[in-house]
This record gives sequence, structure tokens and C-alpha cells, in this order.
Amino acid sequence: MIIKDRFVLGVISGLTGNVVKMAVDEISLRQKISQRSFRTTAAGVWVSKKKEASSPLGQVLGGIFDFGFASLGGVATVYFLSKTGRDHILVKGATSGVVLGSFLSALLNVIPNNRVPPKDAASNLSYMLSHLLYGLTTTSVAAYLGHPSIYDTPPHNDYLAPTEQTSEMRNKQKKQEEQYVSPH
Repeated sequence: MIIKDRFVLGVISGLTGNVVKMAVDEISLRQKISQRSFRTTAAGVWVSKKKEASSPLGQVLGGIFDFGFASLGGVATVYFLSKTGRDHILVKGATSGVVLGSFLSALLNVIPNNRVPPKDAASNLSYMLSHLLYGLTTTSVAAYLGHPSIYDTPPHNDYLAPTEQTSEMRNKQKKQEEQYVSPH
């Protein structure tokens, strides 16, 4: 399946990355590495008690928050890749995942209304690892499922010739060659 729409590609990539992130989060929780799931921490922003954040409804609320930010992160990743290209995908994926994870963890820790912020190093390191894997998965899915036209942006400068022809340049050249060869 090749996706031509940046927004749809971003949502699908972000949701796929979030499934991986949630799996790592669950493993970390079950292995007693993390004190609480990322969903519980996210739900703590919206509810008034720690017990409510851990309840089934609190988990659904935290999951919606988590998947919403994952979708937003996926869309941002696709736009980032469309401007910078699909090369160095591991570096771009790891960096975008850690940056998003750092931002979200900081946000959840400093919000005064959060009833269940993770204050221990192990929980926060677990969140960072899960976000790193989110970033790697999200960028990989976006690079693999995205139509090449999404990543074919013209160079931002006019003074340096591109080192490789873009598909636009190849198509223009092909049309010119066809016009030159075909009789009128």
C-alpha cells in the first residue's frame, strides 16, 4: 500500500509507532521497571485522583491522549521527512522519537494538575526507550508506505545544482525529449 496523502500517512505511521511504544511500556510495567504506564500518567492530567487515572475509564482516557499525540507526532514526522528526505532514517527516527518523548514527559511532569507524574528515573528512562522505538517505527513506516512524490521537494536554494535529479526534473526532461522526437 502506497499512501500519497501526508496527513493520512502521518496518522497511520504515528498509530503504528504507538502500538510498539505501548508494547514496550507494558513490558516495562510488568517487569517492574516502570512505576506506571504512560497511559496512567497521561490520564493523571485530566482526572482528580490517582485511583481514577488507574481505573478502566482513566486508562481509556489516557490511551486516547496517547494515541492523539502519537498521531500528531506521526504527521509532524512525515512533514519533517518530506522536507529532509528519507535518507538516514535511523538517526531521524531515533531523534524525533526522543525529542517527542522528552517534550511529552516534561509536559506531563510540570503540569500542576497531574496527579500521577513519574518522578523516578526508571519510569522516565522506560518512557524514553519506548519513545525512541516509537520514532524509529514511525519514520520507518512513513518512509516505506509514503509515495515518492511526498519526498520529492525541490531544493531550498537556487544557487546550487542538485546532486541528483528529482522526479520533477526527470519528468520534465522526458516530456522535452518526447516533444523533440515526436513529429507534429
